[in-house]
Amino acid sequence: MSGRQTGRPTLEEVAARAGVGRGTVSRVINGSPRVSEQAREAVGRAVAELGYVPNRAARALAGSRTDAVALVVPETEARLFAEPYFLDIIRGVSAELAAADKQLLLTLIRTEQERQRFEQYLAAQRVDGVLMVSVHRDDPLPDLARELGLPTVLNGRRSPDEPASYVDSDNVGAGRSAVEHLAGRGRRRIATITGPPDMEAARGRLAGYREGLAAAGLPVDELLVATGDFTEEGGRRAMTALLERRPDLDAVFAASDVTAVGARAALRAHGLAVPGDVALVGVDDSPMARHLDPPLTSVRQPIEEMGRAMAAALLRQIASEEAEPSRLVLPTELVVRESS
Repeated sequence: MSGRQTGRPTLEEVAARAGVGRGTVSRVINGSPRVSEQAREAVGRAVAELGYVPNRAARALAGSRTDAVALVVPETEARLFAEPYFLDIIRGVSAELAAADKQLLLTLIRTEQERQRFEQYLAAQRVDGVLMVSVHRDDPLPDLARELGLPTVLNGRRSPDEPASYVDSDNVGAGRSAVEHLAGRGRRRIATITGPPDMEAARGRLAGYREGLAAAGLPVDELLVATGDFTEEGGRRAMTALLERRPDLDAVFAASDVTAVGARAALRAHGLAVPGDVALVGVDDSPMARHLDPPLTSVRQPIEEMGRAMAAALLRQIASEEAEPSRLVLPTELVVRESS
């Protein structure tokens, strides 16, 4: 007898007893062939000694899955429901999963405590797979899910060499087409408001902005680059800073439509007309782009299609444990309106 007094043993305790990682334990109890015989025996002994009986193993013996998929959004409720991007992703994911008779579990992670609780939830193997939106460069959840042997698909990438499966849009092309359009309309002092620098989507759009300037024969002026965070308030602050540094700017490429809304408010507060004084372009082609005054030129992302593609890729992984990671980049399209 081990003398344990801590209640039901956890996956972490089995891993510690066996001297292996949590992912190895998960693969053993789920019958994965991608485990050495030595590790399989060590986990088996630890399971027996600790009396660990995971619910997932019981379901596997019954020949069934959880039939549930987690969609992780590391944002607040206010931002989730204020930004059309997230709602369109959810719509696409939900439609694809419903057709496959899978339950969607929407998970918001706003604090470190919530992150830790969700990690424990994943370790308990209560879902068949994980979809993640709005991933940042240092987000550990994709790696944890993969270590646990859980099928995982990201919306976007953490870096250009992302190892996990992902569905993304052509962010570099989005920035390039926006700037080339503005330059083609005679604008010469084109500013940009970026997204968070630790997000690959923001870095891609900034790279496209620079490419667009080069293609138009315009110099890169760092005073015309301001950091935003994909929010309206971030767009307002960044636009105000740009006007203080370069009051002679004549165009702005905002890294999202929500950012462009904040920029538009700051321009109006400074008595500047759009597009008379400053032309404005966003990204997403959301409903707010059509209803802004004046209507906003925006680079359209196929957001709902990305949600569907993410769910479809995850379902393929769930059906076949040996499936190779999928990497899909969907094209973008400039939609010209009165703001430019």
